[in-house]
Amino acid sequence: MLSLIFDSVLLGAGLAMDAFSVSIVNGLNEPHMRRRKSFGIAATFALFQFIMPIIGWTCVHTIAETFKEFQKLIPWIALVLLLYIGGKMLIEGIKDSLTGLSEASDKASEMVCLGKMTLIIQGIATSIDALSVGFTISGYDFLEAFFSSIIIAIVTFVICIFGLISGKKFGEKLSNKATILGGLILVFIGIKVFVGAL
Repeated sequence: MLSLIFDSVLLGAGLAMDAFSVSIVNGLNEPHMRRRKSFGIAATFALFQFIMPIIGWTCVHTIAETFKEFQKLIPWIALVLLLYIGGKMLIEGIKDSLTGLSEASDKASEMVCLGKMTLIIQGIATSIDALSVGFTISGYDFLEAFFSSIIIAIVTFVICIFGLISGKKFGEKLSNKATILGGLILVFIGIKVFVGAL
């Protein structure tokens, strides 16, 4: 049991790094974000990090061969989703910088980056690689896999809260440049995930 907990904490920390980076971006774009919203964002990322390993585990125990083929698409999916969100943020940030509408920029950033649909896309993009954890935990029975996924989710939640707090602190200093920086970070994460899988 101790080994399972230790391994799951390490898996959680590794898997949460992309979600952590995106949390920083969300904090950058809304430095005055309320605590409740911060918890909601972190909980969304944690939920996806919980669901994906369970789906991966189920696929390994049911349709393993098909799942192996689908795994090849995972980096492409993450790349497209993060380039889409990051690109939108970059365009919005550059537009607002050129027009000098920092107040409008703050509102636009909030809508582009932190709308419910965008948050779900972020959750999928940052957790889709956790599907592969299904292979890592395939030796576990269902209860062990479930427990491991809960630990991964808790670790993700804590790391994302830290990312949001860090982002909010920097966001206050960077003002309307935060949207451009956030977009660049998301594009970089997408490319890193894709290149790392090659």
